[in-house]
Amino acid sequence: MDLTQVQAKSNCQTERMIYIPGGKFLMGTDDQEGFPSDGEGPVREISVNPFYIDATTITNEEFKRFVEDTGFQTEAETFGWSYVFHLFVSEATTLQVKNSAQQTPWWWVVHGADWLHPEGPDSGIQDRMDHPVIHVSWNDAVAYCRWAGKRLLTEAEWEFAARGGLVQKRYPWGDILKPDGRHMCNIWQGKFPEKNHASDGYAGTAPAKSFEPNGYGLYNVAGNVWEWCSDWFSPTYHINGAKDNPTGPPSGDNRVLRGGSYLCHASYCNRYRVAARSKNTPDSSAGNIGFRCAADA
Repeated sequence: MDLTQVQAKSNCQTERMIYIPGGKFLMGTDDQEGFPSDGEGPVREISVNPFYIDATTITNEEFKRFVEDTGFQTEAETFGWSYVFHLFVSEATTLQVKNSAQQTPWWWVVHGADWLHPEGPDSGIQDRMDHPVIHVSWNDAVAYCRWAGKRLLTEAEWEFAARGGLVQKRYPWGDILKPDGRHMCNIWQGKFPEKNHASDGYAGTAPAKSFEPNGYGLYNVAGNVWEWCSDWFSPTYHINGAKDNPTGPPSGDNRVLRGGSYLCHASYCNRYRVAARSKNTPDSSAGNIGFRCAADA
């Protein structure tokens, strides 16, 4: 079964979702730590309507129910491979690896890697049912949302919710990465990409409900896994684009990703900041990409 065949199981159930009141906020950043080429700035006033959002990213347990109900096959399963971070691949699977991503060679092409087998065919999720589902493409995420009677967040909704009511703070909890020395998110600790000390407790994904939630009760909107948004990616469209419930450009090559992941590090990918952005093609998957759902209020 593919995306076009997925039907909603029922009307969206919002009782377990978080209500976000909507309103105006200052989106983006002109922070010196930002990446202007990503289109993080300029800071602009944006308004969004009220909406509902999942407190966490979709977990393996939730995605498993979707697959069991629909027989859906992810794009990683259809293609037969996905990208896995090199330190997570077993010795046996390493012998079969022939390719890696050209500009990011720590991402290995692992045949048999998918949401059920996150590090390759000799791995599983039995002890990670409460972790975010990974190796899901944008198209896979949209299929899940359709089945659940929900949708992906717009990029503006994602940032409004991730800020948790704070104004122009660097992180969902404030401006200090580790207030009083406390780890607030799951990111890389050590020398990227060879040594992760995992001093925050996790080398790979953490359970979807980890660390302290933000002011709206959302977990892990910084680090852990990147989250797909509905918008096409552009570094410039927003400058003159809509300021009232923006939905991004009408077309493009890549979809927006937000939030950063467990691989983000200050020296390499300082994108666990709340205004940071990334992108990937809609059919791409990797071991650090997931999603959460939204619904109209």
